[in-house]
Amino acid sequence: MITYSVRMIGSTTVPKRARRAVFLAFFLNGFALALWVVNVPAVAASADVGNAVLGTTLLALGAGSLLAMQASGYLSALLGSRVSVMTGAVLLAVGLLLIAEAGSAWGLSGALFVFGMGNGCIDVAMNDQAVVVERRYGRPIMAAFHALFSVGGAVGAGLGALVQSVGIRFEASLTWTAGLVVVLGVVAVLGLLGRRDAQAAPERDDTEAEATAAPRGPILRRALVLGVLAFAFMLAEGMVNDWSALHARQHLGESAASASLAYFFFAVTMTAGRLVVDRVAATVGPTRVVRWGSVVAVAGLVVVVTSPLYPVTIVGWVLFGAGVAGIVPQIFTAAGALAPGRRGSIVLSRVVSGGYVGMLAGPAVIGWLSAGVGINTALVLPLVLLVVGVVAAPVVGATTDVAPARRTPGASEPAGTDEHEAPETRAAR
Repeated sequence: MITYSVRMIGSTTVPKRARRAVFLAFFLNGFALALWVVNVPAVAASADVGNAVLGTTLLALGAGSLLAMQASGYLSALLGSRVSVMTGAVLLAVGLLLIAEAGSAWGLSGALFVFGMGNGCIDVAMNDQAVVVERRYGRPIMAAFHALFSVGGAVGAGLGALVQSVGIRFEASLTWTAGLVVVLGVVAVLGLLGRRDAQAAPERDDTEAEATAAPRGPILRRALVLGVLAFAFMLAEGMVNDWSALHARQHLGESAASASLAYFFFAVTMTAGRLVVDRVAATVGPTRVVRWGSVVAVAGLVVVVTSPLYPVTIVGWVLFGAGVAGIVPQIFTAAGALAPGRRGSIVLSRVVSGGYVGMLAGPAVIGWLSAGVGINTALVLPLVLLVVGVVAAPVVGATTDVAPARRTPGASEPAGTDEHEAPETRAAR
């Protein structure tokens, strides 16, 4: 078991504003993505692209994200994740402005590539910063960060729908969203840790060559396992986004309005789960969260693919959402803690990329399978993949079991701030 050592900033650990800043970074990423999603039909109509061409242009978003994820890891290692967060926010804003002006498939592809770069850049950077803040706290808080991404998505989707309902055109909506994303990015960056303070308590500062060196040996092997876990679970999450409602319509014959409840209950359960799973992880450890979460998720999918009744299927999606809620945050925490010093940013970027590939590939693979064997049978694939979580769960605990933060001898302890309390005091409450 690897414990978390804590490097002091002055005489205290990380203040609350660092955690709030990371919350804001997750929120703005989910918010920006949601405003794009709710405007997809209007943008496609304006650019005069059909479903087939739109599907092809969406590949540009994925390509931009994957490319930026790799670059963001190196940028965070060399300059700090604060720089990468701001870079990502600016690219998201520029991408939204370009999407608003795209008048053709080629123009939309270029705009989505820039937007995807912003998404990939900020995705790695905010998780990198979240790993450091979590280590400073000495207790799990990663899942709550990921919950704010979902909250941002919900707020963005609701606001986008409201704007559309009053007749405001998508060009204006995306333009003011771009401005708001930059403002939120600046506010977040003001509270994030700089490169020196964000060193995750290494025993020594790495040279630039060491900081950007590719992982090797045991680190590489664990990183590969974490990447496989991220791929499997983010593939499953991506599958729910695109196919849960279609499964209800095609397999169970539900109406469009009723079918949408499948994703609704999954999303609400997963968001709620991420708001509480940190406390669970602090009590039982990340290994049990991943292992038993995987078991619950598998059980949920078994219910989904075997139930002939829609209310029971909804229960299956609820179980699935509860099971997967805390798993990806544990994987990302493990990846960030795997390598010493700034190399952790590189490892994290690789694992996040593996997960993102799964999220992109999942819906497409399920679509291909459903064309041949039916949508219900196609859902057996993610079910099988989730068994990996039961088997490989120990690799998460081996790298990230969070130990309480330790104060240096003689360091003062500010009064009235719970994040500076001794962990034993918090546990006694």
